[in-house]
Amino acid sequence: MEKGAISKFITHHYRHFNSASLVDAAKAYEQLLNENGKMMLAMAGAMSTAEIGLSLAEMIRQDKIHIICCSANNLEEDIMNLVAHSHYKRVPNYRDLTPEQEKELLNNHMNRVTDTCIPEEEAFRRLEHHLVEVWQDAANKGERYLPYEFMYKLLRSGKLEQYYEIDPKDSWVLAACEKNIPIIVPAWADSTTGNIFTAHCIKGEFEPSLVKGGVETMMFLVDWYKANALGRGVGFFQIGGGTAGDFPICVVPMMAQDLEWTDVPLWQYFCQISDSTTSYGSYSGAVPNEKITWGKLDIDTPKFIVESDATIVAPLIFAYILGW
Repeated sequence: MEKGAISKFITHHYRHFNSASLVDAAKAYEQLLNENGKMMLAMAGAMSTAEIGLSLAEMIRQDKIHIICCSANNLEEDIMNLVAHSHYKRVPNYRDLTPEQEKELLNNHMNRVTDTCIPEEEAFRRLEHHLVEVWQDAANKGERYLPYEFMYKLLRSGKLEQYYEIDPKDSWVLAACEKNIPIIVPAWADSTTGNIFTAHCIKGEFEPSLVKGGVETMMFLVDWYKANALGRGVGFFQIGGGTAGDFPICVVPMMAQDLEWTDVPLWQYFCQISDSTTSYGSYSGAVPNEKITWGKLDIDTPKFIVESDATIVAPLIFAYILGW
């Protein structure tokens, strides 16, 4: 496939240091896919509010990503952007805001994520109304689901379409829903929708068990990995750190060490985009070789760290893989 202008630009100009790591990681990612491997995306941070869907949705549609593990905010904030984009407020001078100005944003029901304020009424409450209907329907039927499955049910119901304020092709969760790929959310309670569900449970409207939790999420991931790690295997592309990365990558040593299964395939590729200072005292700042000691990666696994802002790096890597 003939590469486009963005790909040609980065391969010509990005020759050293972090820029070279970016190109190397993109080429190794592409090679794994060309050899019929699959890729896990582990995504932390506020990438959905950063509108990563502009490139990520097409990656999903073109089968360049096969499963996603993300922090809970990324699952919900992509949909919030889909249904309330015109109500968002950008604050380019966010570094200069006084505490009084921050309080004013709160009073106006605008919740700030760096330079972007999410509108509470149009995003959180609009989503809550329809999610409660989906939860109630499952409760009435005695059914239980993972968090992403509830979100897929809501999207497939068509009830949100009346609110769409961006081109639906730029929503990565909608693209994942259409492809029916799993979205692993290891700490869903740590989110606005998780908090909303908790509030309804405290009021006695739902049982907490209605939404499957962390242990069942890991069990689901084990089944997926067993079915998909055959042949060329599965790679691991990580944005940021924390639970979104550590939870899914641990499925391999858990299968090998705790379940004592033999011949468990290790991850076949690893790349992390990180702005964390390299440190062996933190997960986010650990270099890839440390993962060898935990039975996650092997000596010859292609390993990359790109130390930069993921909102800059990820779209460039995706653009190369997409041939843009």
